[in-house]
Amino acid sequence: MAGRARRPLIAVTGPRRGALAPRCFVHLALRCAGARTVHLTPARPAADERWHGVVVTGGHDIEPVLYAEAPAVVPRYDPERDAFESQILDDALARDLPLLGICRGAQLLNVRLGGSLHQDLRSHRRHTSKRRTLLPLKHLLVVDGTLLHALLRHRQVRVNSLHDQAIHRLGTGLRVAARDRDAIVQAVEDPDRVFALGVQWHPEFLLWSAAQRRLFHALVEAAARLV
Repeated sequence: MAGRARRPLIAVTGPRRGALAPRCFVHLALRCAGARTVHLTPARPAADERWHGVVVTGGHDIEPVLYAEAPAVVPRYDPERDAFESQILDDALARDLPLLGICRGAQLLNVRLGGSLHQDLRSHRRHTSKRRTLLPLKHLLVVDGTLLHALLRHRQVRVNSLHDQAIHRLGTGLRVAARDRDAIVQAVEDPDRVFALGVQWHPEFLLWSAAQRRLFHALVEAAARLV
């Protein structure tokens, strides 16, 4: 029990139902990195136990009312999840807990810090494919001197792409850590926080890559300092 108590507890958020595969892979990545995990959904909200870090996973688009805009595309929203994960993120930000936002999670992190989103990326693509794929076919251009660069250890990395929206106006305190060949933001981070990273791709589906596994290891290492 003593060894278990020293392992950080990471909260992994998700929708009320569905998205089983990405959630399972996120839990696997965190456990392999040495963490305990707890899964939180609107149907299974926060328990009494206090966690040491947060991962907000991917999923449906974020309702634009959260960043004071009208819908520009056919709605595919989950307002219940928006509200639930907003509370989780706000709490993590207030306590400066280590957090990782994946795809939708990166977007919601940006929105909770006052930023906005591109609601439809099709008109912004010139040099990158509009295809959604789990395969690492998109070229990621990583910014020197960022935490992301220190973790990935490369200036160019190939990643997957499953999103229709992306970060537009940056939230307070965030800086761009990577873009794609169309200059669309692919990762953001807050250098003044313990660990706050948002990525547009799905590293949980790229766990064969040591570089992608380091994202989860870094989160767990930061959370372990809070145990």
